[in-house]
Amino acid sequence: MFPALNDTQRQFVGTIRQLAQGEFRERAPRYQDGTFPWENIKALAELGVLGMAVPEEYGGLGLPVFDTALVLEEIAKVCYVTAMAVLGEVGVQTRIISHYAPEALKRRVLPAVCNGECLLAICMTEPDAGTDVANYKTNTDHVGNTLRLNGVKTLISRAEEAGWFVVFTRVDKKPGREGIGCVLVEKGTPGFSVTGTYHTMGGENLHEIRFDNVELPPENLVLEDGFRKLLNAFNTQRCLNPSISLGLAEGALEEAVKYVKERRAFGRAIADFQGMRWKIAEMYRDIEASRSILYRACASADPFPDPLLAAAAKVTVNEMALRVTSEAIQVHGGYGFTDEFPVSRFYRGARYGTLGGGTTETLKDLIGRRVLAGIDPTDGILGLGAF
Repeated sequence: MFPALNDTQRQFVGTIRQLAQGEFRERAPRYQDGTFPWENIKALAELGVLGMAVPEEYGGLGLPVFDTALVLEEIAKVCYVTAMAVLGEVGVQTRIISHYAPEALKRRVLPAVCNGECLLAICMTEPDAGTDVANYKTNTDHVGNTLRLNGVKTLISRAEEAGWFVVFTRVDKKPGREGIGCVLVEKGTPGFSVTGTYHTMGGENLHEIRFDNVELPPENLVLEDGFRKLLNAFNTQRCLNPSISLGLAEGALEEAVKYVKERRAFGRAIADFQGMRWKIAEMYRDIEASRSILYRACASADPFPDPLLAAAAKVTVNEMALRVTSEAIQVHGGYGFTDEFPVSRFYRGARYGTLGGGTTETLKDLIGRRVLAGIDPTDGILGLGAF
């Protein structure tokens, strides 16, 4: 089930594809050492891409999740690092601000996001708690007329480049998941520090951040006891993360097709061998089946995607990307294992998909529980209301 694209969508995606294929592809290798793709981000800001998730009244395009996913897909076909950098501006953190932040903060932060002057980072994972949100230790206390934030977050993207941080935090030490809220922290606030760096196999750097008695104005409290709202917004990430995986798989297939046509063995192109054609066929089939469920999940957003469809799409597309990028390496033989061919980059990027935005294991459990609770005893699976 594919949503129909209008002329405006086709033109916008076509423009992004032309930019990615014409400029980003050549620059992609230089970002494997942790270098941030500022050149690419600037070019995308000029096209309005960084404001896709920002409402028009704050200078953005206010585009649906589906349009955003299409753009990330095109960028990921050539450069995983750039796609992940863009995800930080069009994903959950921007949507949390645009839906839940006080008006003054929206007007201060969102226009700067649109023009590329301010990058955003989301701070969720802690050293001892990732998926286990109920055990988050980061806490914000009300102290007089201020907020005081303490804690440590880890595996944070863009910590060196971001200007504002969307921090998931317990509020006034309230226990459990329902005690989780959200604050905004501006870089440079006293007590904020980046205390560690991890270089990833995908090329980007992740960081550890420490908040040591960081004092914030009360308007920086975006949500208190707002975990359910935060989770609703986070379902967007479960469509945009796999859109990057889809792009990586497509890029890997394109490289594999190019290689089998050019590479010769035993006097003919290896594309002439049935075994290679079957590999290409399976890669294509896997991509198209996964694309369908992802696009359907994206189209369900109103304003956030359906949780069950988003979870199912993420698991399906993430795992597909691992299979397809791995097969692309196999098609390239020993060359696929080198950094001279882009398929190795695609595989390394695809490996992140099943880890970020909710692990595969967590989401399979969510899907199982939803299906068990939702199947109507009379109508069967149609009782899920998904068709």
